[in-house]
Amino acid sequence: MSANDGKTSPPPPPPPGPPAKPQPKNPGMVTVTVDGREVAVKPGTNMIEAARQVGSDIPYYCYHPRLSIAANCRMCLVEVSNAPKLVPACQTALSEGLVIKTTTPKVQEQQRAVMEFLLLNHPVDCAICDQAGECKLQDYYMTFNAQPSRLEGGKVMKDKRKELGPLVTLDQERCILCSRCVRFMDEVPKEPQLGIFGRGSHEVVDTFPGQQLDSNYSGNIVDICPVGALTNRDFRFRARAWFLSAAPSVCTGCSRGCSIFADHYGQDTHRYRPRENEAINKSWMCDQGRLSYKYLAKGRVPVARVGRGADLREVTREEAVAAAADLLRTHARQKGLAVLASPLASNEDLLAALSFAKDVLGVSKVYVGGRPQGQADHYLMTADKNPNRKGLAWVAAGLGLTLASFEELEQAIAKRQVSALYAVGAEVPGDVEAFATKAEALEAFVVQATNESPLLAAAHVVLPAAVHVEDEGTFTQADGITQRFRKAYPPRNEAAPHWKWAAELQRALGTEAAYTSAREVFRALAPKVPELASFAWDKEAPTNREKSGINPIPTGADGRPPGYRESGIPRVRGI
Repeated sequence: MSANDGKTSPPPPPPPGPPAKPQPKNPGMVTVTVDGREVAVKPGTNMIEAARQVGSDIPYYCYHPRLSIAANCRMCLVEVSNAPKLVPACQTALSEGLVIKTTTPKVQEQQRAVMEFLLLNHPVDCAICDQAGECKLQDYYMTFNAQPSRLEGGKVMKDKRKELGPLVTLDQERCILCSRCVRFMDEVPKEPQLGIFGRGSHEVVDTFPGQQLDSNYSGNIVDICPVGALTNRDFRFRARAWFLSAAPSVCTGCSRGCSIFADHYGQDTHRYRPRENEAINKSWMCDQGRLSYKYLAKGRVPVARVGRGADLREVTREEAVAAAADLLRTHARQKGLAVLASPLASNEDLLAALSFAKDVLGVSKVYVGGRPQGQADHYLMTADKNPNRKGLAWVAAGLGLTLASFEELEQAIAKRQVSALYAVGAEVPGDVEAFATKAEALEAFVVQATNESPLLAAAHVVLPAAVHVEDEGTFTQADGITQRFRKAYPPRNEAAPHWKWAAELQRALGTEAAYTSAREVFRALAPKVPELASFAWDKEAPTNREKSGINPIPTGADGRPPGYRESGIPRVRGI
């Protein structure tokens, strides 16, 4: 208390606290500025994704949108307003009002230095590397470095061709230790079969001692490897990426129906790659599905055939249709005529063929063929190895047809209740040779087949059918999701889609079939199927080409123009 006024002195002011957080400019969002452009993103979005929204590309190797953050490649370091040093864009959280700079001299020098470091011990064997044309080392070298090596002395030598497993070969000299492959095996299929061993310049990715990479999802690490360290043994040295074209398609290995790219050169499909689909396969696919493309070329039925045994002869399409029509005309609307439908056929094939079977041939029951059941796994692969069983059930129900099992067809043939058979697809779930022996007793057997089979020896008429990459259409996978697929190349030899053979047979039997494309089949007949009636066939088509008349662009661009692999959807190869 002061002696003069008798009053208490006021307490000293409290020390200043931290500055108040800025109020969000866009409630529920985080607003930041990237290279002078403002963008509002969802909380939790990293700087790489935020920068992409305003057209700024931050380079990276180890980051993958579906894997945990490692931040070990240091390629994505950027300047930010709240830190004195460069920070990794993949790992650093965004905050309100943050200013990010990705093109300053300091950032550019860091990118150049990282590229020089990564290339010090790289063998630079691009001329023989499968990744050439799809390699981020190549792309980033030209963008961020483009200088000769300053290394004096020899490079560190490592295992050059190490077979990790049945599908994957590792070149340890090319590896930049981004750890994508290790994280994928740990986090997605949850089969931790890879690790990083050693220290310093001798650090390598490898399997654990005495073990191999035997996962059914090992092929995905080839897709996400940003360099040429991991290569697919099935595709190795078979084709250059810039010679291939990519058609958006659907894997037919099982009923999961993973979205894929079918990479082809001419009329040969060289590989399947997963195509992003959040609802079905995300960015992945199994190894069995990845290798299931081989039937597209191997053992195909080249031309139409008429007759059995010594009377067998190759004929023109017109002669084959006439012979098939004569056989079916004799048995049409009779009790002994049966129809066998394969769930490998597309919805358009089934709509046309089963409409023909009901309206012209007069059947009310359809027997289900297709591949036999197989094994499922813990992630994507299903036991049903047919891509369109759900679609077959929908189409049959919509057209008022009942489905019966293949075993019932075998019994009906054995009891002489079936004397004629029209088969849409030659795939059967039982013993093919045993069924072929039974089918020899049929008075008429017309089959539309994509591949050679012992069953074809019992057929009176064989019509060569196209596979799914040779036409457009839709499949409905096990969960009831209908997907469009694009045509990659024209049908081989004299093959034609199932719907086209059905239309020609319908015309030969004196009934009008107005459709001349898969699109017209869907527009004309899908309204009869409630589950397909609402499907927007044109709207749901995945992008295949930029303008009408322009061929599909190289697969190395993943469906985008060269130089723009990092932009937009689909994000294949983990970008």
